[in-house]
Amino acid sequence: MQNTKQISEPSQCDQAKYEYKKTSYTEIYKVLQTLRQDEALCDIKLETDDGGVIFGHKVVLASASPYFLAMFTNFLEKDQDLVAIRQLDSGALHLLIDFIYSGKISITETNVQILLPASNLLQLQEVKNACCDFLQAQLCPTNVIGIIALADLHSCTKLLTSSELYFQQHFSDVVEGDEFLSLSSEQIVKLIASDELIAPSEEKIFESVIQWVEHDLDSRKQILPQLMEHVRLPLTSKDYILKNVVDEPLLNNCFKCKDYILEALRFHLLKSEEIITIPHNIRTKPRQPGGTHKVILVVGGSGTDLFHDVLDSTEWYDPKNNQWQTGPKMITPRYAVRLAVVNDNFVLCLGGRNSESTLQSVDGIDLYSDSPHWRPTYDMLSKRWGFAVGVINNYIFVVGGHAEYSFLNSAEVFNCRTQEWHTISNMSTKRAGHGLGVLNNLLYAVGGFDSEHELNSVECYHPSLNKWTPITDMCVRRSAVGVGVLNGIIYAVGGWDGHQVWSSVEAYSPSTGVWSTIPDMHLSRRGAGVAVLGGLLYVVGGQDRASVLDSVEYYNPKTNTWTMITASMNVARSFAGAVAIDVPRYFKTC
Repeated sequence: MQNTKQISEPSQCDQAKYEYKKTSYTEIYKVLQTLRQDEALCDIKLETDDGGVIFGHKVVLASASPYFLAMFTNFLEKDQDLVAIRQLDSGALHLLIDFIYSGKISITETNVQILLPASNLLQLQEVKNACCDFLQAQLCPTNVIGIIALADLHSCTKLLTSSELYFQQHFSDVVEGDEFLSLSSEQIVKLIASDELIAPSEEKIFESVIQWVEHDLDSRKQILPQLMEHVRLPLTSKDYILKNVVDEPLLNNCFKCKDYILEALRFHLLKSEEIITIPHNIRTKPRQPGGTHKVILVVGGSGTDLFHDVLDSTEWYDPKNNQWQTGPKMITPRYAVRLAVVNDNFVLCLGGRNSESTLQSVDGIDLYSDSPHWRPTYDMLSKRWGFAVGVINNYIFVVGGHAEYSFLNSAEVFNCRTQEWHTISNMSTKRAGHGLGVLNNLLYAVGGFDSEHELNSVECYHPSLNKWTPITDMCVRRSAVGVGVLNGIIYAVGGWDGHQVWSSVEAYSPSTGVWSTIPDMHLSRRGAGVAVLGGLLYVVGGQDRASVLDSVEYYNPKTNTWTMITASMNVARSFAGAVAIDVPRYFKTC
């Protein structure tokens, strides 16, 4: 048989497709630009208020500008060949029409102030952004106020923010210029109220306010109370107030302003006598350029020898630069202390022990002071160490602990307003070396030691009922336990069960009423400080079975992991107080 070769039928496949894109439309736009310049095939003339006439093609203008698109499709102008363009001069319109046809525009100091409003009107966002970028690069003390006004008028949000920040950062230079006196009342109130304002002193800010008001006294004097509300007059010196403020005629003729003077004088009087009762408001809080951020303050504790190496040193950790720095020295060395933060700016160090005795004294530090230092405040009702502290609405609760050699179930509370301590209901169990978590305005006393046994029990205090109620026990017994509250969860960290130091951690959610384990810490710790900062749970120092630790690690609930920080404390500490605070402006951050 003769061999034959069969050719198979072509298989069916997708229809072939070839796409071609022109990489540049430059030539097309050159032609369109030539036609426009020759007034050929043009179907629209734009006339400005100053009599200038510019030719164009509706389809080209509409393709580039939403303003023209709406005009030539939805409004009466779609059927007209001559349209009057109000609010623009011919020079600005000519530059923008050239940009539509060429894609190029030159922005200069001379034309930017007409191009910005014109591009905003025609909704040419690219040109508007380019104008804003140009103005941002030109910012200086002599033009920043004009740029603020321009940005505000034309809704240039990014430029407005950056120019206001520039003003705040160069306040001293800007107020020397005549433009400062032209600020609107809204602008100057916003400026003076800002925490970002950088000035050599609050005195300089006060003087600039008076200068601005006096420039147009009749229309501006009614704004003075609103301005003085934001001048931090208590932060000026007492001598300055007496010499330059008390007799200022503008303030003496303003009833509300007199109140601010009295407030400032009272602040200085109380500052020399009290720390907790100093009025706390925006005028007593120093400005914080760059924003506030929190640091961890660690106070006192025990060094290598638990009972004899008692520390009076303090230090603080800044996560921004991963550094520990020395803080103000304590009045009395203390370990087994607790810290409380009141009114956001006072830290109280309560009770504890020194090498000789149990303490009931309470020392405080004003973090907003020019030179923060510790000083005595109001003693507790009882001597205590190994107790726990919680703060609810500026009430300081002190719970349990040792009184010399006895174990306590008693508790007391300090009212910061009346400056008085009084007792509250006793816990159901004597506890020392326990932790106290504050959640939803309730106190949770966790673990501890009752003189015979390490405890896994937990009880909850309701301030409105003055009553303690038992809740679910922890999984293991923990004394010298660290407790922290983060994102609605109570964490019990490390501790001692009578036989071993734990690296394990338990978490309690009031919504479920259950304690559950999370990953272990890297190190076993008892007597560690706990602080919550930036969505992380920090555990500071403490002891393992053999030694006192200078290390710190943190728990991230989002990743469910523990991380050791690379910076160790300057001093190894156990049974120290630890708390997160806003970094005081007078603490050096480098």
